Amino acid sequence: MSLALRDIHKAYGPVRANDGVDLTVGAGELHGLLGENGAGKSTLMKVVSGFIEADRGSVTLHGEELRLRSPRDAVQAGIGMLHQDPLVFGPFSVLDNFLLGSPGGLRLDREAGAVALAEAADRYGFAFDPHALARTLTVGERQQLEIARLIWLGARVLILDEPTTGISATQREQLFAVLRRLAEEGMIVIFVSHKLEEIEQLCDKVTVLRDGKVVGHRDMPTPTDELVELMFGQVFVESDRPSVDVGDVALELDRITLSDRLITVPELSLQVREGEVLGLAGLEGSGQRTLLKACTGLIRPDTGEIRLAGVDLTGHGYRHHRATGVHYLPAGRLEEGLVAGLTITEHFELASERTSFFVDWRGAEREAAADIESHFIKGSTDSTAESLSGGNQQRLMLAMMPDEIRLLLMEHPTRGLDIESAEWVWSQILARRASGTAIVFASADLDELLRYSDRIAVFFAGRVIGVVDAATSGVDELGHLIGGSGAAA
Repeated sequence: MSLALRDIHKAYGPVRANDGVDLTVGAGELHGLLGENGAGKSTLMKVVSGFIEADRGSVTLHGEELRLRSPRDAVQAGIGMLHQDPLVFGPFSVLDNFLLGSPGGLRLDREAGAVALAEAADRYGFAFDPHALARTLTVGERQQLEIARLIWLGARVLILDEPTTGISATQREQLFAVLRRLAEEGMIVIFVSHKLEEIEQLCDKVTVLRDGKVVGHRDMPTPTDELVELMFGQVFVESDRPSVDVGDVALELDRITLSDRLITVPELSLQVREGEVLGLAGLEGSGQRTLLKACTGLIRPDTGEIRLAGVDLTGHGYRHHRATGVHYLPAGRLEEGLVAGLTITEHFELASERTSFFVDWRGAEREAAADIESHFIKGSTDSTAESLSGGNQQRLMLAMMPDEIRLLLMEHPTRGLDIESAEWVWSQILARRASGTAIVFASADLDELLRYSDRIAVFFAGRVIGVVDAATSGVDELGHLIGGSGAAA
């Protein structure tokens, strides 16, 4: 069995996401699809999995050319795709999600489904409570559920799009072990990523895309510099972080207590100075997001005060915080930061906060074109937010930021971004420090926290159990703190 893609073309207006792509993957192969953000990786895999139709080209599986007009067509042909955000329905139970798409029609055999779910869990080392609601699962557990479902539906080709985004190191190792086993069983596994270390650790072969075209196929292992040059056209060198003297206290948290769904942050006092970068570390759901939401006015403290440059913001909402100089870059780019269906021009017009009743759309389009060029966004003025890659969505959000920001709050600012895009994002962020902007960001990437932070506050079960100097700390120390080492009983 082999999967063959021939001359795949897909364009969005003037942007050629796929421009004549050829790719062949054989049975039992762990094949990496590598490329920077916006290279066309996700678009190509959405064509193969039936989520979008190619403008031209063919997809052949085991010698049979497929007509893929929907994900259902793909699943019936034996092709399943695991998206970066697993497609589960939160209000449904684990078993109900497992049964989605099953061939039973309106009469589902729940008993047989429960047996199949248990068998899949036992075979691949998963642990499911079939009656638990899917919204209680971690991202890694949702991935496991989706893998089990696709295999049960008969998938012989499994596509994973940036699957390690948002999962722990332990879950990543478990995922890789499952993928290796699936390949040993003869399945075709395509692993889409921009993370070189993961491709090198997992894959047998790799295909590199750049600007919608295949620029190389390689057997693994291949020297890292060679892969980097294929991805970016040059060997990438990380720049040094510029130093900035910190100023007066910008953000002051005075004995605040926060409650947000399942997490409570007890009495917390913390200061961040002008020009300082404070990183927030911890397992997902440990309190970092709750703190960011409180500092941006999305939730109100139960007790205590939040002050910005001495001004009390406690109890005020998001609009008041924004008017005072607070800006928030959420992790959910389409869910919270951008508006699906609106064009880049319309986003810039919304962000401008102009008070005129009428919009000069020609002028707005000219301004948008200039911002697209200055922020290296791969898209046009009429490109919608959802048509952009994750990296270009992040560039759009950065381009929409106001000129003057006193406090910048960010959640996973480079999640899902390639090396070059992440470096560019941080160059834009750190440039703000020179004018006195205080920066607070949460990240699951320990290297990112250590590289860009001045200090790192480590959360465990809602409490800050340590604030460390990033310059003198290491991954091991952070890892122990994140795991609760040193937390009071």
